[in-house]
Amino acid sequence: MGKIYYIMGKSASGKDSIFKELKKRFSELKEIVLYTTRPIREHETEGVEYHFVGEEFLRMLQEKKRVIEQRSYDTKCGIWTYFTADDGQIDPEEFDYLAIGTLESYASMRVYFGEEKVVPIYVEVEDGLRLSRAVERERGQFCPNYAEMCRRFLADCEDFSEENLETAGIKMRFQNINFENCVDEICHYIRSHGLTECGFTSYLERTLR
Repeated sequence: MGKIYYIMGKSASGKDSIFKELKKRFSELKEIVLYTTRPIREHETEGVEYHFVGEEFLRMLQEKKRVIEQRSYDTKCGIWTYFTADDGQIDPEEFDYLAIGTLESYASMRVYFGEEKVVPIYVEVEDGLRLSRAVERERGQFCPNYAEMCRRFLADCEDFSEENLETAGIKMRFQNINFENCVDEICHYIRSHGLTECGFTSYLERTLR
């Protein structure tokens, strides 16, 4: 039986960089690419960070009852929706997966696939450091949107409140102060859940069939 290793964290916590590094270190993990109706950003690639789609595509999947979870945000640029779809890319009975999302989406995935199949990986950064990283990242955009950056920062403080983390059953936390150390700790955590002993072995078996 496979597992879905689900990465979460507030904005500018470094979860996207960690996600990319884990993909390099665990090439046997399949990726779950989420969908969003927001515009693509600089340095993003369709099908890598997200599938970038329109509202009509989302409605079509909703009508077919293929949306596993979704959440919408009233941003400074309009309403943006993020969602995970049952589009044939997820089969946790056969494979191990690496995914990234919010605390809310993690909870929905756990209900949909079963608690034992979804492993939470919560990345944390002290708010002052996180804010400085967010500003620096936004400054690098072609058209910086500091108002939206501030909205995301404040919204995350509420979304990832201690109460919500406790309700979601998040006990393990990974401090992303030193990137390499944080990734090493997460790798050890993933191996402790049997990927090396079980997931990688089954991956080899599937490859050699």
